Amino acid sequence: MNKAGLFSKLKWINTVSSRFARVDRKGRSAVTSFLATLGICFGVMTLIAVMSVMNGFQMNFIDAIMEVSSYHIRVTDISEEQEQNFMQLCQQNKNVLSITPFYEAQTLMTDETGRENSAIIRAIDSNVYKNDAGFHKEITMVEGSFDLSQPDSIVLGYTLARQLRVSVGETVNLLVLSGGSDVSLLSGDRNFIVTGLFKTGYSDINSAYSFINIQAGQKYFGKSAEKIYGIKLKNSQDDARVIASLEKAAAGENIDAAFQSWREYNKSFFGALRIEKNMLLLLVAIIFVVVGINIYNGMRRLVFERRSEIAILSAIGAENKDIKTIFIMRGFTTGAIGAFAGVVLGLLISVNTEFLFNAVARVMFWLQYVVTALFNRQNLMYVQENSSYAVYANIPARIFFREVVMIALFGIISPLLASWAASKNVLKMTVAEVLHNE
Repeated sequence: MNKAGLFSKLKWINTVSSRFARVDRKGRSAVTSFLATLGICFGVMTLIAVMSVMNGFQMNFIDAIMEVSSYHIRVTDISEEQEQNFMQLCQQNKNVLSITPFYEAQTLMTDETGRENSAIIRAIDSNVYKNDAGFHKEITMVEGSFDLSQPDSIVLGYTLARQLRVSVGETVNLLVLSGGSDVSLLSGDRNFIVTGLFKTGYSDINSAYSFINIQAGQKYFGKSAEKIYGIKLKNSQDDARVIASLEKAAAGENIDAAFQSWREYNKSFFGALRIEKNMLLLLVAIIFVVVGINIYNGMRRLVFERRSEIAILSAIGAENKDIKTIFIMRGFTTGAIGAFAGVVLGLLISVNTEFLFNAVARVMFWLQYVVTALFNRQNLMYVQENSSYAVYANIPARIFFREVVMIALFGIISPLLASWAASKNVLKMTVAEVLHNE
């Protein structure tokens, strides 16, 4: 069939499909089609908005962990003689954004009055805060500055500082310190002056992490302390490919190294976040299942009600597959229109979550205020806005293009499959039987 013939066939199929949806003897097709389209629209809109807010909520944790704590790739077991060659290999890899050496140990930290709190002490280069854009973005200074220029400088997480009740300018001591065999477990001489307090989007980092100069780490952690190399990538999803590439390059240079991806670091936490997201996706996706079932039932009724028109189309030469396509086209149109409208509304909601949550908070406040004023005026002074809405408003929504496309396709495919299943009943009766019954 040439292009003109195919276009002509699709045109009449679409015309008949649209007419079947708009007009029938009882006037129900148009309403059914509208409700199905509305269901797809609200399903796509809800799923995009919910997933965007959930992505924002989860990425606050994930970004803080990867940029501040775990990095995208961790490398250990590199000797001092191999260090320079390994650093060069990483810098030559086009997918590597930066590489940062550091030491890490556990400590029992005390303030000047003897108050104690456990902490993770990390020794890093003093210029990391300036040179590492991701680290700088995730670290928000609450008090002081991220200044590790002096050997006795330390920067604390603000929750850790609050537990120790110390502020900028005060002194803390690393009373108990894990490290190499040449390090004293207990010491009252490892004193550091607090130069800054920071916070991130992950509370565990705020309550446990502290940073000192890498030279101070070499001094206090001992000669046998393990040096770790944190690698950040241009795309965190390329971790497996980059690890394979670096392992191959390191083997060629006879460099022994152990690699660990961010997926393995805090594996249980990332796994819990993924399960939470998948369950939410599954629960909201049930909307499409319900809409698909409704479309299937509505399409079966439409096929039954249109049996005389179907018989006439068959009698004048329409092929059975073309008649089936009429109803499949109806399902595709319903899904496409609903999905498009749902994507537009879902994206609008996602980029305006702060305004919407604040608006809902105001509406709920005034609604409660009016009801209380009418029926319980003595408690009017206790009416106030729900603070939880302000928390939700401050969660930045994250829109992932791949997820939006997947949700839109889900919205199109569900009515398409329902229409295809319903159209299988077309022309089960012969043309003569249908016309005789009429």
